[in-house]
Amino acid sequence: MKDFTEHFDGNDRAILKALQRDATISLEALAETLSLSTNACWRRVKKLEASGVIERRVALVSPEAVGLNVTVFVSVKTDNHSAEWLTRFADATSRVAEVVEFYRMAGDVDYLLKLLVRDVADYDRVYKKLIAAASLADVSASFAMERIKYETAVPIT
Repeated sequence: MKDFTEHFDGNDRAILKALQRDATISLEALAETLSLSTNACWRRVKKLEASGVIERRVALVSPEAVGLNVTVFVSVKTDNHSAEWLTRFADATSRVAEVVEFYRMAGDVDYLLKLLVRDVADYDRVYKKLIAAASLADVSASFAMERIKYETAVPIT
């Protein structure tokens, strides 16, 4: 993705900050807070969407409110670093709804996954799906005891 920050002005940054706080804000209210016309504000939002800066607008759901009480970070090591292996593992992992984040890493761990599950037994069910997807050298899970900070907003400077 291209970095568009050199083309941002204060209004673009303010729009991004406001929409990250509340994506349901009306265009009229957003324009008013920025002292812009509704049309000018709408054009800026559309430009940010078209350029890929705004990827999508979503509702944030509390995992605990829907019974997903355990956050698990899964470290995966593999002996196979081929493109075919990655495609197979990424496709299978992407189909597992409990995997909410998935990263290829540098360092001692090859892949890091974040899972939201009901309990340890639910994690075991997901673990069995993961190890069936592709040959893995090592899988290690760390269970979060407490969420200290959780932020979805990207820092806009």
